[in-house]
Amino acid sequence: MKQFWRIIIGILRELSDESAYERHLRAHGRTHSGEEWRHFSEHRLKAKYQRAKCC
Repeated sequence: MKQFWRIIIGILRELSDESAYERHLRAHGRTHSGEEWRHFSEHRLKAKYQRAKCC
């Protein structure tokens, strides 16, 4: 049962960008801050909406 909950929590963290943010912090050697979260969020949203969508 614990394994089931770990999987569910892991999925929810991926969907909410928490895991991606943690990977971003580790990759760039930074610590969590409001400013860093804004930078991360703006960069991801900008990349997401600049991609052209077909049809």
